[in-house]
Amino acid sequence: MILTEANPAAIAKAAALLRAGELVAFPTETVYGLGADAANALAVGKIFSAKGRPADHPVIVHLADPEQITDWAAEFPDTARKLAAAFWPGPLTIIFNKQANVPRAVTGGQNTVALRVPANPTALALLRAFGGGVAAPSANRFGRISPTQAFHVAEELGDKVSCILDGGPCSVGVESTIIDLTDDAPVLLRPGRITRAQLKAVLGAEVRLSSNTQIRAPGMMAVHYAPHTIALLCNPETLIGMIDEQCAQGKQVGVLAHSDICRMIPCRHLILLPDRAESYEAALYSSLRELDNLQLDMLLIEQPPASEEWAAVNDRLSKATV
Repeated sequence: MILTEANPAAIAKAAALLRAGELVAFPTETVYGLGADAANALAVGKIFSAKGRPADHPVIVHLADPEQITDWAAEFPDTARKLAAAFWPGPLTIIFNKQANVPRAVTGGQNTVALRVPANPTALALLRAFGGGVAAPSANRFGRISPTQAFHVAEELGDKVSCILDGGPCSVGVESTIIDLTDDAPVLLRPGRITRAQLKAVLGAEVRLSSNTQIRAPGMMAVHYAPHTIALLCNPETLIGMIDEQCAQGKQVGVLAHSDICRMIPCRHLILLPDRAESYEAALYSSLRELDNLQLDMLLIEQPPASEEWAAVNDRLSKATV
């Protein structure tokens, strides 16, 4: 069921479904989430069943207000308070040591819990109406392209969801930045709209990368965010040659590009994305889905720049391609 307008009545109905242990898909500023009452282990289990998600893969708990953190986290350190003040509501997930009563289904059996306060008005209205934490990974089959519009959720999950709140396209378009604050030093586990440099500036300290961490977090698997169609990353200099080679073999090829040199590519299935990182992020998943739905033989994706502002895009594309 899709509620096409996220009005107060729809919000109230969705909150009631959450209280009843049902699944509700809702928009955030990053991607659409598949939500369940985070305090109800049976309800959270429905998320894993609907997505085909491994049981040891933790989910993010969404809150309406930072003051709810102490319901879930064993402590609320100064580092977390600084980040919450700077970036919440917003696309930042913080990993804390968990309270003893947090269900193992939420944490993947770990002693940590991932929390965030989203910036999307529909998400916040739902969280306030519900009153508690909502566990919500992306509302798609596990490992596949995340949904950024309500109809993406319907395509992926159909009647596995009791309610889909339609809040329009997601403004950010890629999943939240994840930072782990349970170690001696902050560790960036997943890049997102909020960059490592921004985190360092607020904390006044180095933020390490995740190479040696023992913490499991969403989006850390080698293959994720992936289309069904085989997808390859190509340097701009070799992209046109790759297109010619594949077409000469009779293959149907889709192309995702962003630079000016690609505007005249002789390819029927070309999507030209913006050359600014934030605008590219917002359009990435929808464009990947559009090409994937054409059932082509191959997708060729122009490699974005290697600068920090493109870190989130490069992370997602490295896991979506072979």
